[in-house]
Amino acid sequence: MQTTTTDTAELLRRVPVFETLGAEDLLHVAEVALRRHFARHEVIFRKGDDSDTCYIVRTGQARAIREHPDGRIITLAHFGPGDIFGELAMFDDEKRSATVDTLEESETIAILGPDMRRLMSRHPDIATKLVVSLGRRLRLANERLARQSFQTVQSRVAIALAELAREAVKAGAAPVDVPIRITQADIAQLAGSSRESASRFIETLQRAGVLSQGRGRLVIHDPSALQGYVY
Repeated sequence: MQTTTTDTAELLRRVPVFETLGAEDLLHVAEVALRRHFARHEVIFRKGDDSDTCYIVRTGQARAIREHPDGRIITLAHFGPGDIFGELAMFDDEKRSATVDTLEESETIAILGPDMRRLMSRHPDIATKLVVSLGRRLRLANERLARQSFQTVQSRVAIALAELAREAVKAGAAPVDVPIRITQADIAQLAGSSRESASRFIETLQRAGVLSQGRGRLVIHDPSALQGYVY
């Protein structure tokens, strides 16, 4: 389905980074946005690449990861519909600090850094508003990282599952018996844990009736029950 400028502006309106922009500003940004499609498990960009584009997820799921020298992969963030990543590319062309790949087939809206900088030079108020929004986003990210440093594996897995369920519901799934296509390995990476630890906790949740699992798929029967495992 073709994405119009108005559709893109409406998506941007729901993105926290652009929340301070008015309708006219959003249309200006939408006019320089491009549609990009990625297959499941496709790398969008790698750590060390030039920062030339930021992305907003329209459909699908993606994650930001870093790989340790010993081969371990740590998931830094998860992105679903309405989430933005690589947003600093709107301001500079520094190297990427993490790799981002997809967890499933995904459609994104891409904004090229040079296009956005030309837009901000013509409309300086857009730049001012974006800096305010990015400052808020940075504070929230720091608070989230501080909380995660004290959380158990069980808490991190429960939070990751709750976020996946929330994104699925936002994309149109029913609020109960929420289907999620994901592997236990992917869940472990989202939670920053070993696959064995994540699998044991998922089995605990299955015995408790919170979810059921099949091959590459979970059904979360009651997403609100996951909050009981966050501490």
